Amino acid sequence: MRQRLGTGIGWRPEIADAVEEMPGIDWVEVVAENVCPGHLPESLLRLRGRGVTVVPHGVSLGLGGADRPDPGRLDALAERAAALRAPLVTEHIAFVRAGGPLTASPRLEAGHLLPVPRTRDALDVLCENVRVAQDALPVPLAVENIAALLSWPGDELTEGQFLYELADRTGVRLLIDVANLHTNHVNRGEDPAEALAALPLEAIAYVHVAGGFERDGVWHDSHAHPVPQPVLDILADLASRTSPPGVLLERDENFPAPSELRAELAAVREALDTGAARRSAAARPGTPPTPTPTPAPDSAPPAAGAARQRLALAQTALLSALVAGTPAPEGFDRVRVGVQARALAAKRADVVAKVAPELPALLGARYRPAFLAYAQAHPMTGGYRQDALDFAEGLLTAGRPEDARARRELREWWRERSGSRPRSRRPAVRLARATRRALLRR
Repeated sequence: MRQRLGTGIGWRPEIADAVEEMPGIDWVEVVAENVCPGHLPESLLRLRGRGVTVVPHGVSLGLGGADRPDPGRLDALAERAAALRAPLVTEHIAFVRAGGPLTASPRLEAGHLLPVPRTRDALDVLCENVRVAQDALPVPLAVENIAALLSWPGDELTEGQFLYELADRTGVRLLIDVANLHTNHVNRGEDPAEALAALPLEAIAYVHVAGGFERDGVWHDSHAHPVPQPVLDILADLASRTSPPGVLLERDENFPAPSELRAELAAVREALDTGAARRSAAARPGTPPTPTPTPAPDSAPPAAGAARQRLALAQTALLSALVAGTPAPEGFDRVRVGVQARALAAKRADVVAKVAPELPALLGARYRPAFLAYAQAHPMTGGYRQDALDFAEGLLTAGRPEDARARRELREWWRERSGSRPRSRRPAVRLARATRRALLRR
């Protein structure tokens, strides 16, 4: 039995007051890694106290990666679900890190959700990872389709077939992001209607709606722009096939006035009404029923260890090209790999500026070009906070910034957080070189 959630909005600290005052909000979603179970924001407590459902949305498990889910991350997600009294938790069909023991190469972090290949190996590994997560969580799990700038060569399944089989084999629920279907339509030429037609509609837990922008023929899923009409049209198409248990508006940046958020929610509700009217008309007597899609024929899954190693090698080669400067793996669009690499570096710069706002304050206009230059040679290996420390250490080791006062303030900031002296040699440079050597041996 699917829980009816209604209409919701992504809760973010920047719009907490507006969300509390917004009429017609049945539920909210919060980024799981951004809340502490023992110190929940007062706004969330007030919302929950008046009956608003709160759902934690994870971004760091990497269920689509070659490694099994980290028990510590699963425990943290379970703890947040319990603290928020959530009816379910959600994550992504993506990989966020690669390398390590399976490839005998250094561990690399993407700092971003990256697409998994739609192959039998990737599906087998994902199904096993989802089962591990389901066993560790106190409430049902739903997984989200992601947006992508690039495509894997050699896909064996369509998006719809991949999601259908995943739900069929594991019983996992689906979080369908219609904005991501639009992104993949623009960037990868995939038909959203075909994906919707292949979905197991009864497995849908809820739906995401968000905005983005197009630049040079590439759609960027920014969550920082108004929801465009094509995304609303896909939502209406989905609503013409089923009544989704819940729909949520996402906004992560460039927050507009509350009146604009209310207008976007009204447009979301209108798209749902349009789809419901079509569904009602299609259900009239004499209308032939929509055929139930069938998944692609399954084959006997290979040995999990072999599948994981093959997937690990493929994902490490791609991530190394994106963050460590190695050549794009064979079969990939090199232009798109370059676009994704630049996008990852830009996101790193933006997130580091948020988790360590003192850095752009100290460096001013020099911050962004300096960080992008740093990112080209230093792949992220330990999360954004460690990234901020490593960046500052690199500047200090190089005798920068040139201004003595700014350099002294940066040194004090770094010492307060690291507790040691800057090293003379940068281990991240050695890490990138070691990654290249490990991949070339394969």
